[in-house]
Amino acid sequence: MRSQCSVMVNVAMETASRPILNIFRFSTNNSSKLYNIPRKSLSFLPPKNYLSTTSSIGKLYSDGCFVNSSSSFSSSTQDTPPQQLALLLEVEGVLMDVYRLGNCQAFNAAFRKLGLDCANWSQPVYQDLVRKSMGDEERMLVLFFNRIGWPTSLPTSEKETFMKSVLREKKIALDELVLSKSLPLRPGVEEFIVEAYEKGVPVVMLTSYCKCGEKSARSIIEKLGNDKMARIKILGMEEVKQSFYGQLVFGEGVASDLGEQLAKEARKAVSAEEQRIAKEVASMLKMKNVVAALRAGAEYANVPVDYCVLVAGSQSGVAGAERIGMPCVVVRSSSTARAEFPGAKAVMDGFGGGDLSISRLQQIQRS
Repeated sequence: MRSQCSVMVNVAMETASRPILNIFRFSTNNSSKLYNIPRKSLSFLPPKNYLSTTSSIGKLYSDGCFVNSSSSFSSSTQDTPPQQLALLLEVEGVLMDVYRLGNCQAFNAAFRKLGLDCANWSQPVYQDLVRKSMGDEERMLVLFFNRIGWPTSLPTSEKETFMKSVLREKKIALDELVLSKSLPLRPGVEEFIVEAYEKGVPVVMLTSYCKCGEKSARSIIEKLGNDKMARIKILGMEEVKQSFYGQLVFGEGVASDLGEQLAKEARKAVSAEEQRIAKEVASMLKMKNVVAALRAGAEYANVPVDYCVLVAGSQSGVAGAERIGMPCVVVRSSSTARAEFPGAKAVMDGFGGGDLSISRLQQIQRS
């Protein structure tokens, strides 16, 4: 395996203007849509004709880089009409503004659990702390207890441990609140899902890298009701791992060995171009969960990456979409109200009206 990787990296360095992994051709004997790729069946060979349509490591796995000799994956995506659109939606912040609705309540529940009777945040106090701390929750606690006084029995050396215990209890309380299904979805999001269905636009919900966890994310999705859930695909970590791309990234012994070897070999490089490639490889490996989810979402929707649009509520989603060339639209939430998203095609405040609609997304896709 090591000698094969060394050969691949050497070839890649000689063709540095092309993505480092465009030289890999994968072949498998499995003809199913979800590819099962045992390690021994992967062969790494330079293709006869290099693909030079991309110039970023973010498009390493763009259509055509991976050729399956016995399946129609490549041909089916290449033949997709340009008008086709698929939607990938993050959950937390997009379907539900979890932090605006539940964070203050969760903090107060944590204070009660820890016996901190002096701490009970009203909504104005909470908003003031969010503003002054830029949303950093540890900083919020420091500002608050500096203002009212720390528990008298708490040694100065244990303040950090104390804050971690508050944040741990707060997360538990927030998870319970979300699972109780007492928090509402964002206005207009249900109509948005229905509009997509009526216009024949596939919708994939991404739960695999959700900050609140897959269980909470699926609980949020369930608020759509059975009729709407039947029209969407929910993509958790298990589904991502079963996808073609997921098996390449997470498959036992395959992608981990390959990625680590590529990173090690690239770090040995000395030229400026080789150093750039090394940084891109390292960056890609760090973002593999997000990128794998987006790639798998496009695969399950059976639409090429650049014909999908990610509706994101997180910086990580925007960065992952930008890296692989997937158009992205941000729907702001309370936790991202002041954030900048230079990689997004558009930034909106909600659904319907003058904000996000399927028609707007189709315009963005064509632009």
